[in-house]
Amino acid sequence: MSKPIVAIVGRPNVGKSTLFNQIGRKRVSIVDDMPGVTRDRIYLDAEWLNRAFTMIDTGGIEFDARSHILQAIRSQAQLAMEEADVILFLVDGRAGLTTADEEVARLLRQTKKPVVLGVNKIDSPQRAVDIYEFCNLGLGDPIALSASNAMNLGDLLDAVVAHFPDHAEEVRDEEEIRITVIGRPNVGKSSLVNALLGEERVIVSDVPGTTRDAIDTHFMRDGMKFTLIDTAGMRRRGRIGEAVERYSVIRSLRAVDRADVVLMMISAEAGITEQDKKIAGYAHASGKGVVIVVNKWDIYPNKDDKSTLRFTEDLRDELGFLQYAPVLYTSALTGQRVGRITELVKYVAEQQSMRIKTSVLNELIRDAVSVNPPPMHRGKQLKILFMTQVGVAPPKFILFVNDPKLMHFSYLRFIENRLRESFGFEGTPLQLIVRAREEEE
Repeated sequence: MSKPIVAIVGRPNVGKSTLFNQIGRKRVSIVDDMPGVTRDRIYLDAEWLNRAFTMIDTGGIEFDARSHILQAIRSQAQLAMEEADVILFLVDGRAGLTTADEEVARLLRQTKKPVVLGVNKIDSPQRAVDIYEFCNLGLGDPIALSASNAMNLGDLLDAVVAHFPDHAEEVRDEEEIRITVIGRPNVGKSSLVNALLGEERVIVSDVPGTTRDAIDTHFMRDGMKFTLIDTAGMRRRGRIGEAVERYSVIRSLRAVDRADVVLMMISAEAGITEQDKKIAGYAHASGKGVVIVVNKWDIYPNKDDKSTLRFTEDLRDELGFLQYAPVLYTSALTGQRVGRITELVKYVAEQQSMRIKTSVLNELIRDAVSVNPPPMHRGKQLKILFMTQVGVAPPKFILFVNDPKLMHFSYLRFIENRLRESFGFEGTPLQLIVRAREEEE
């Protein structure tokens, strides 16, 4: 079930990034008094009233701007609005209603999307009267807030969540494995879909952004049911230049939420880019199984018998959080190794669903502690009392200890490595949760 998407939009310097950081409880966006600091959309998962959603922080929308960068910012903000379920329109209460606000409001009315109007920089009750002129925008009742002081954020988020669509639970075949294909535009996602299906089910083009909607295709392979989701995801008006590549991330976020296993596609020609890292990072954080597919291997220059080894080492360096993901070198054009993809997907899905008995886990912990004793801090030593598995897809474990503050991240990584050495868990992230428990007398 995909999470709703909320886009924060408005003209420059109204406090969008400050609000974004307050809601996300992280300093993710750069905050600066200089207009135009946020030049790219930034994505972050957040939660309010037990409703999870994804926020998009956009650059300020400017009109009559001749700068190529400013035009790109406006294009990206428009694309974010197109894809969002709810738009949070932020204005500056101190500056008052401006012509630029009215222009942004005109764009918002064209989207036909739910809009929540927030009037920022209202940091005292005396300034509350400043919000009423914004009623002239025709976007409903404005909500006064101060993003920098976190005032009235609850009221604002209440209004946002009220517009979320009611998602019915997705009906699915439990024996079916859902595969999401993600990656930058033009790495060969649609060609791979066609190669897997053995027929031209998806239009293929050399122009990035050809696929306009996520496409679910059901197929059988060796008695196993699969659903394949292609996420090239372009739905645009006019020419938007470089924004196309970044816009594709929004569709990938939705598709990853619905997947069991993610095929992270990388072009052998282009190598690993920052965009690849962002998309792969979301799949990892979402607890999905991952297979890295290096496509266009047939045209990789100057290949020798160690090319795959060197490329894999580079992948491990650049995508350090995906050390567990198997890597497959393919050519969707020639069909090279495409047949192995479903085998790997099935294997990773099995690894994700693996359950280990508590008795076996505690034997592993005893062995691990004897080889590498837990750390001490200020004369007190960490004691791991026992470990148990509490979930699958991804596998989730709870370690009960005498004092969670004594658990160092490096020792937790050591335990994760021992789990992988003993049981595999290839292609899936592991979640290790540390909790306190009093020692038994």
